[in-house]
Amino acid sequence: MLPRAGVTVDICPRDVPIALIGTAGGALALWANAPTEIAFPVALLIVFDIRIRRWRRRT
Repeated sequence: MLPRAGVTVDICPRDVPIALIGTAGGALALWANAPTEIAFPVALLIVFDIRIRRWRRRT
């Protein structure tokens, strides 16, 4: 028998003050003519708490 491997991705919104800072930072970057391809993902990384976990289960 082989162990099973998996990945779990948890995406949760952060607390309100940090989410507001991320939103304001993204809006400021767009206002300053930063490329959307850079400003949008960075703002999402600030607003959301993203955790990636690998796990292995014995069978």
